[in-house]
Amino acid sequence: MRPEHEDSRKITVVIVDDHPVIREGLTEILNAENDISVVGQAADGNEACSVYKQLSPQVMILDLRLPKMSGLQVLRELVSLKEPRPRVIIMTSFDSDHAIRQAARAGAKAFLRKMSDPQQIREAVRRVARGETFFPPDIALRLVESMSKPQLSSREIQVLETLANGKSNKEIGAALYITESTVKHHVKSILKKLNAACRTEAITIAVRRGWLQINGLLPN
Repeated sequence: MRPEHEDSRKITVVIVDDHPVIREGLTEILNAENDISVVGQAADGNEACSVYKQLSPQVMILDLRLPKMSGLQVLRELVSLKEPRPRVIIMTSFDSDHAIRQAARAGAKAFLRKMSDPQQIREAVRRVARGETFFPPDIALRLVESMSKPQLSSREIQVLETLANGKSNKEIGAALYITESTVKHHVKSILKKLNAACRTEAITIAVRRGWLQINGLLPN
């Protein structure tokens, strides 16, 4: 058993993922290091919040897609706490531009794919524990590009979702309780913001950016 004062110098980590294999794999990768200790795990969003408040880890590794509460909801709840301020690494297989942008805006300090190299994971934990950020070059570039692109409003997203379901302007207006002319205005704005030539192209772009999820069309 290591002396208590030695353990106190370790970076404490909580891992949140609904797949036991992922949790155990990350635990093994991190606990193999002399300066890192996984002190807790959680399998869903509610448990993540509870474990964080109980253990106050220096770093949390958090998946975006979780039962009960999404990773983004967990992140926002923890950021709303006055103390301790969370240092969260998002680690997910869902890495659309929209997901990266939302995570960064919500307060994530790092963003990794689940296929990340073990050394990259360890580096991210150490840098985030020091109060730094860690976004791999390709993720950082996509984040910058995403931040520079015009964003759709929540109403425009609703209009686009109903368009993707094959509804006409009149049907969209009835579904959203707005006039047909207002629908046309939103569609025009959507096409302009996305630099799309037609509605189909707009839907494809939105799916690629992670704003829409449609059967048969998945984000890249």
